[in-house]
Amino acid sequence: MKNLQELEEVLPNTYFIQVNGKRLLATKSKYPPFYGERKYGEYREWIPTRSKLSAAIIKGLRPKIKEDTKILYLGAASGTTVSHLSDIVEEGVIYAVEYSAKPFVKFLELAKERRNIVPLLEDARKPENYSGIVEKVDFIYQDIAQRDQIDIFVKNAEFFLKKGGIGIIMVKARSIDSTLEPEKIFKNVEKELKRKFDLLSKIDIQSYHKDHVCFYLRWRG
Repeated sequence: MKNLQELEEVLPNTYFIQVNGKRLLATKSKYPPFYGERKYGEYREWIPTRSKLSAAIIKGLRPKIKEDTKILYLGAASGTTVSHLSDIVEEGVIYAVEYSAKPFVKFLELAKERRNIVPLLEDARKPENYSGIVEKVDFIYQDIAQRDQIDIFVKNAEFFLKKGGIGIIMVKARSIDSTLEPEKIFKNVEKELKRKFDLLSKIDIQSYHKDHVCFYLRWRG
């Protein structure tokens, strides 16, 4: 494509590209646009204001994900971020949990199109309900804006995450406690997570998503 240049590979099938002088994050994809993003040749733009994981990668996150990684995704919503992870883990699988029926309808469109997504209309607070479907995974990703979001993350790790596996949780401070300053909440969350995980990095994505910080972790098991 004219005026398109591949700049840097940051994850499998994930690149910074330059289009008409503008630097963008994108995944290589054989699929059409899904949520209103643009496609430049084989590259599908990964919009940071629509995906917290995109924002974190742009801010420097480099999670250990391979093409055959097995992922448990908690809080899939309509599938924006899942669609890009599906491009990345072409030979892997994504078990994607969503509780709300309305976004799940759109998400099913994505899951029907792609063979590496297993959609689960379930409550992430009750991993025992899908333990007969989800196997042990290499990576847990969570984006759930609930007061008990840390408990949900830990409980699912206890059920499904391999020892030494990695986790990413997008913490929304105001959903945990709207009366405290976000920085205080993030410090409390970090302390709580360190009881079970090694902290690999902590990335502030508030310039893209208000009151959000990304924690990248390794499960001690």
